[in-house]
Amino acid sequence: MATPSGHSGATRHDDIMISADKVWTVFGRGDDAFCVHQDLDLRVRRGEILTLIGGSGTGKTVLLRHIAGLTRPTRGGIRIDGMDTAGLSPVQAATLLGMLFQHGALYSAFNVLDNIAFALSEQRSLPAEVVRDAAMVKLRMVGLLPEHAQRMPADLSGGMIKRVALARALMMDPPLLLLDEPTAGLDPLNADAFCTLLRQLHQQLGLTAIIVTHDLDTLYALSTRVAVLADRRVIVTDTPARVVEFEHPFIKDFFLGERGRRAREPLPSPPDPAENGQEFS
Repeated sequence: MATPSGHSGATRHDDIMISADKVWTVFGRGDDAFCVHQDLDLRVRRGEILTLIGGSGTGKTVLLRHIAGLTRPTRGGIRIDGMDTAGLSPVQAATLLGMLFQHGALYSAFNVLDNIAFALSEQRSLPAEVVRDAAMVKLRMVGLLPEHAQRMPADLSGGMIKRVALARALMMDPPLLLLDEPTAGLDPLNADAFCTLLRQLHQQLGLTAIIVTHDLDTLYALSTRVAVLADRRVIVTDTPARVVEFEHPFIKDFFLGERGRRAREPLPSPPDPAENGQEFS
């Protein structure tokens, strides 16, 4: 049976990477005030891939931005590895987490290598050649080639933009990775390849990851657990198979329609384009 309210069985305190407690998010004031989150609780375990789902307007990306420290909740608190996100400096935040935005959010005036290196370059604590070498390592880590380093964002395909953005998110070797719709806008082949890459990096680097997605294929390919946002809070957090059993109209519509049945069918592992020397499209 799926466990409601953001908890799924007994978990030791030191296993918790992220804790959100009694979070409220309210936009506007007075008669125009709109409450998105109300007494929202969530626990994210160290080393897991947690997928956040919910209907339009339930505040999935808003919650992700709260966790990243980009915005603050109206009330309540969020802690990463025991530290309150409200008190993190930009340097602390950069070493704790990396974020992949929905459309990549690359700097259009920077080439690929400079985009990847940006966070470390901003520290101004290492020689330029050391920063460049570190960025090249991350470039190869996400399946891109050295000849891609000097390309500009306008010259990149959608799949390559996602990989550059991922490399940038990993530049400071953070233990936590936040991904907002990581496969949005990709064709099925490139989406499958990107999921394969994320699985590999999760295993190799021991990352904790939170993913916001509407894509069921991505959810089933990557999720350790799923947290469902509805009714202004997290109504259930559990494995995908158990979340499907939880009685709620959104879950029934999301998982049990024709799209959900197709997504639950096992798919063959996609080829890794990097191994075949293929260009990402």
